[in-house]
Amino acid sequence: MATSSRIELRDRHRRRRAAAERQILEAADKLLRERPYRDLTVDDVMAAAGQSRTAFYRHFRDRQDLVIRLLNDLGAEMFELAAAWLVGTGDPLVEGRDATARLVQAWASNGPLLRAISEAASYDEEVETAYRALVQVFIDASAGRLEREAASFGVPHADVRETAIALCWMTERYLSVTFATPDAGDPAVATEVLHAIWMRAAYRLEPAR
Repeated sequence: MATSSRIELRDRHRRRRAAAERQILEAADKLLRERPYRDLTVDDVMAAAGQSRTAFYRHFRDRQDLVIRLLNDLGAEMFELAAAWLVGTGDPLVEGRDATARLVQAWASNGPLLRAISEAASYDEEVETAYRALVQVFIDASAGRLEREAASFGVPHADVRETAIALCWMTERYLSVTFATPDAGDPAVATEVLHAIWMRAAYRLEPAR
C-alpha cells in the first residue's frame, strides 16, 4: 500500500510539473508572436504563465533554453507534417504537393513565432546553432529521398545534396518572409510556388496546373 501511495504521489508530481512547464511554453509562444525575442524577459513569461520567476528555473536553464525548446517542439511537428514526401516512396508529385501544403499551412499558422526565433538566431549563437540544426534535419531527409530517386529521374547524383541545401534554405527564407505577420501571404499560392520549384529543380518535372 505504501509503495502504491508513493507511486501515485510521484505520478501526481510529474503531471503537475509537466503542466507547469507547458504553461510556461504556451506563455512564451504567445508573447513571441507579439514581440521580438530581444524584448522577451523571464519576468514577462512567468507573469503570463501565472507562476513565479523562481519556478522558471525549475524547468529551463535560461531564455535560450526556453526558445530552443519551442523551436524543437515546432520543428518535430513540421517534420511529421512533411513526412509524406520526406520519408515517402510514392509519386513525388502527389506526395510532394501534400507535404508542401501541410508545411506551408503550419508556417502560416506559426509565422510570427518562427520569425521571432529566426531573428533571435541572427544574433544569439546558441539559438542559431539550434535553428541551423533543425534546418539540417530537413536537408538530410530531403537529400536522402533525392539520392534514392536520382537515377530514376536522370538527376546527376553529385548535384543532389547541394540541391537539397539550396531548396531547403530557399523554402525557409521564403516562408519566413511571406508569413512573418498574421494573415500575411496566401497558403494556396505559396504551396503552388514551392511545389513547382521543388519538382522542377529536384526531378525536372512540371507539376500539372
